[in-house]
Amino acid sequence: MDRRHLSSTFVLLLFISFFSEVNPASFKIVNKCRHTIWPGFLSGANTAHLTTTGFVLKPGKSRTVTIPKSWSGRLWGRTLCGVDSSRKFVCQSGDCGSGQIECSGNGAKPPATLAEFTLNGAGGLDFYDVSLVDGYNLPMLIVVKGGKGGNCSATGCLLDLNGACPSELRVARQNGGGGVGCRSACEAFGDPEYCCSGAFGTPDVCRPSRYSLFFKHACPRAYSYAYDDTTSTYTCAGADYVIMFCPPPYTSQKVFGARKDGALLPLVNKSMLYISSLHANGASLSGLLQLQSTVPAASFTMAIFLFWQLILTL
Repeated sequence: MDRRHLSSTFVLLLFISFFSEVNPASFKIVNKCRHTIWPGFLSGANTAHLTTTGFVLKPGKSRTVTIPKSWSGRLWGRTLCGVDSSRKFVCQSGDCGSGQIECSGNGAKPPATLAEFTLNGAGGLDFYDVSLVDGYNLPMLIVVKGGKGGNCSATGCLLDLNGACPSELRVARQNGGGGVGCRSACEAFGDPEYCCSGAFGTPDVCRPSRYSLFFKHACPRAYSYAYDDTTSTYTCAGADYVIMFCPPPYTSQKVFGARKDGALLPLVNKSMLYISSLHANGASLSGLLQLQSTVPAASFTMAIFLFWQLILTL
């Protein structure tokens, strides 16, 4: 009896272990932007492929994608998309070059805000981040649902940086009408010092630049350059994830209040909330930094208040 009992217990534990290993995660993709976006997915090498690599998502809509356990890859949002004269599907920002809505193994053309994941990695943990290393095109927030282990913190870049983007990094919308992206210094200039390549290919030599610090100051938890691991990589285990584009102010405020998550930095630098509206035509980085250092704290507070009032009336 004891031997049969031990045998059945072993089988039960094996059964539970097996299904906990293969249990997939869910990614709920939410579009809170006032315009349509086209999320794209790229699976990493030697990882399972997804049932979709791109789709359309109207304002206010969401779609849940089942993600295989142990999946690694990235996702992003494409904007201002349509069919060109050669009948190819193209986007002004985040385009993956496939010529169709499905990206089919192609990644985003920079600049693009990226959500990066490695599920069930070292120690059974999920590793995730929001990266601006390839530049920025949309506000993005990752929120963990359930899960245990790690810190399971929210992360992202919640501010609209297209209007505030330094002029030397700014990507203008075709036919005018404002910016659609903000390039990284690596993409803009190709300098090894900005790209952490060549002689600058190690973390002790490649340091944050004044351009990466622009991104880091606005979005403290997001990756701003290649070796920004310490304050930008987050972990959890057995979780589902919500990836929200253009998170609204009340979501931001709710997350601001949830600061007991062990993260080293706040989710957003609230003193920079004003800049996208005040610098809609772009400005030099030195001008932005000089203005920020001279605006009184009271002006920051008033700008933030007016920002919330404007958004809440839209």
